[in-house]
Amino acid sequence: MSKIKTLSALKKIVGSLKKKNKQIVFTNGCFDLIHPGHIKILKDSKSKGDVLIVGLNSDSSIRRIKGPSRPIMDEKARGKVLEAIELVDYIIIFNEDTPYRIIKELKPDCLVKGEDWKASDIIGREFAKKIFRIKFYPGYSTTGIIQKIKNG
Repeated sequence: MSKIKTLSALKKIVGSLKKKNKQIVFTNGCFDLIHPGHIKILKDSKSKGDVLIVGLNSDSSIRRIKGPSRPIMDEKARGKVLEAIELVDYIIIFNEDTPYRIIKELKPDCLVKGEDWKASDIIGREFAKKIFRIKFYPGYSTTGIIQKIKNG
């Protein structure tokens, strides 16, 4: 069964899980070229609750944010890679530049972002009970990996 869900399906799932007092955690990103930094964010996110939902930027969203040369892998491939990671319970692909609408609808218990975000700048923070900022895994970023490949 696919972990990739529509917003309406995920709302039903989250509603059912909340009735069972499950703690819902939400994080999001591009997850292009999965590396140890991504795994750390997912592992740390999962440790904050019972169910981890990953918001995955669509291809068009990434192009608007990161430029025409990104993503490296399309959303279907990135979704398949995330589905294979046991830490991830559900995935939702979004076309907007931010997951604000999804966070507003799902109202996760915990919202997780990287330490580069100030708590006051985290999109959708008003809909979550807790906000966590996760330390990065030093030396790993998709942009850095792409530069290393380009430079040989």
